[in-house]
Amino acid sequence: MKKKNKSIPLIKSVDHAFELLEQFQGDVGELSLSELGRRLQLPKNNVFRLLATLESRRFIEQNARTGSYRLGLKAFHLSRMVARQMRLVSRARPTMEAMVRECNETVCLTVLREFSIICLDAVECSHPVRVVPPIGMRLPAHCTAAGKVQLAYLPEDRLAKFLSDHEFERTTPNTITNPAHLLEHLRQIARQGYAVNQEELEGGVICVGAPVRDYSSNVVGAVVLPGPITRFGADLINEKLIPLVEKGAADISSKLGYF
Repeated sequence: MKKKNKSIPLIKSVDHAFELLEQFQGDVGELSLSELGRRLQLPKNNVFRLLATLESRRFIEQNARTGSYRLGLKAFHLSRMVARQMRLVSRARPTMEAMVRECNETVCLTVLREFSIICLDAVECSHPVRVVPPIGMRLPAHCTAAGKVQLAYLPEDRLAKFLSDHEFERTTPNTITNPAHLLEHLRQIARQGYAVNQEELEGGVICVGAPVRDYSSNVVGAVVLPGPITRFGADLINEKLIPLVEKGAADISSKLGYF
């Protein structure tokens, strides 16, 4: 039975669309319009409009031979993406826990999506004052260590598009908003293999990050160490945190097949 948060009004059409997609589970490969109407307890006309909308977005496709409906390629693509992310999290977690034991600072695992970063997992330190990005929240890539260290390894055409299509918001005086300066900064990150965020997203917060690669050598995420400037002095960053985050990223990458 589905449990819904009654304090938040639901958009019925969206709820019905997800309920429709949920009918294709287990051994259910295809369903007709009539079968979906019975399952959803909705008029055929309503179900037809839902199907047409989902079909236009490639979440649903119609079998030309039978006339029934089945999940489309977009649903398959999203399921594979979720599986990859879950695999990344499960393989990264032991390394992240070991990193926290070594430095007693929070360690986060992030991915780049549509030029924003998303935190997939975090292992917190024991300090009463700590920095922990909310799981699932999107943050701008251009002013975060996690984002910069993934942007730095984008193909040239994607990076050029990112720099030309975006207006970079200044969130602190240290945020790099000039595209030419940002490009130069990203090229330096690619050469050195790590990124440092010096209060570029939020005042008083510093972050060190390194890229995670998969078996094909593609950068698929970043492992980062965020913390307050009061603890993240230059000596600690250079002598301990940068080597630690590089080692952690390399260990996770090896678990994904990168050598």
